[in-house]
Amino acid sequence: MIPFDLRFPTTVQEALELLDQYGEEARPMAGGTALVLLMQQRLVTPQVVVSLSRVDGLSSISANGSLRIGALVNHRVVEESPEVKAGWPLLAETYHRVATVRIRNVATVGGGLAHADPNQDPPATLIALNATVTAASSGGKREMPIEDLFKGYYETCLTPDELITELTVPRPVRPLKTAYIKFLPRTADDYATVAVAVALDVADGRCVDARIALNAAGSTPIRARDAENVLRGQPLSDEVFRAAAATVPAIVDPVSDHRGSANYKSRMAEVFVRRALEKATA
Repeated sequence: MIPFDLRFPTTVQEALELLDQYGEEARPMAGGTALVLLMQQRLVTPQVVVSLSRVDGLSSISANGSLRIGALVNHRVVEESPEVKAGWPLLAETYHRVATVRIRNVATVGGGLAHADPNQDPPATLIALNATVTAASSGGKREMPIEDLFKGYYETCLTPDELITELTVPRPVRPLKTAYIKFLPRTADDYATVAVAVALDVADGRCVDARIALNAAGSTPIRARDAENVLRGQPLSDEVFRAAAATVPAIVDPVSDHRGSANYKSRMAEVFVRRALEKATA
């Protein structure tokens, strides 16, 4: 690595002041599981690293109404949280399936979102669960739907002086029918060829509302709005599931790599949306 200064603020305000002071020459670091690798490869070369490891107030989970997760909560805590398991089981399952337990014990919720890798597991599930993210700067706070956070490969709408501080997941009116499935071509901690999250609000055998999102299918996580529209108001059936899934290849934009060609991944996206719908309603 190139030389850099390492700073340890103890409050959010101190961290924001450092980001204001150094601008694009600074990078915030939470767990460091992504940033350290990027620095070792010299893909990013910050002059100042602002470690958030000692910042108070961002490491708790509360479930009074909506679920609120501090940005410094690590993946393992979300996976094991009784509150998350009870009210948002799909979220606990998804975080359980991230990489390995060693990574999950270090990687943070906020850091993972800020890294904006479209192959990560949590974003699709968070989109399906209608989550929002809060970002803070010295100018104040703003809240946005999680799907609006991502702008491209490893790119978010965050400005250099902003930090993600909290993730909020609303409590559904009634229990949702959910599923998260992915195809792993090699090992359990590898990136998926395709991954799909589904959350359905069902009453009297009909789909009242639907949210479907995909990871590893483009430069950002992708929400399958056309598929959702096919499902709304319809009875749950294999025919409807196939019609919804058939809209997916037109909206995904995967890249060809050792996990498969772009065409193969597009077809897999259709298949896995259908399978996720079947699993959610089984």
